[in-house]
Amino acid sequence: MASSSNPFLAFWTNQLTLWEIWWATPQVMTHRLTRMARAGHTPSVRDQREFSRMGTEKVDAFSRAGWAMGLELWRAQQQWWLAWLRAWPLPGGTLTLPRFQPVNYHRVMARGMAPVHRRVTANAKRLGRLKL
Repeated sequence: MASSSNPFLAFWTNQLTLWEIWWATPQVMTHRLTRMARAGHTPSVRDQREFSRMGTEKVDAFSRAGWAMGLELWRAQQQWWLAWLRAWPLPGGTLTLPRFQPVNYHRVMARGMAPVHRRVTANAKRLGRLKL
């Protein structure tokens, strides 16, 4: 997870995560496309399970990523509203403008990449051990 206290470190942590995804994805694709080509019109039960797994994994990882990013943005929105509510004047008082914490987009991106990163790197390790 990207650090919230150091934006430079958070940026590079996210870049490393992206690089790992970029590195593992072609390995998984190569393995699976080779399996598809070799299976032809009659894939084995093992191949059918792997091919079915491809679709469900993508839907699962990207839906988790979307929810994680949405939740992080929702938290930022809630902090914004709380800041406004705390700044609201009591009767006879004056409204003081609240100080806002900017949305930590590095954290939002890290939360969104985490499920995809976990899935693709796990697949690269798992499929790397299998014989074609």
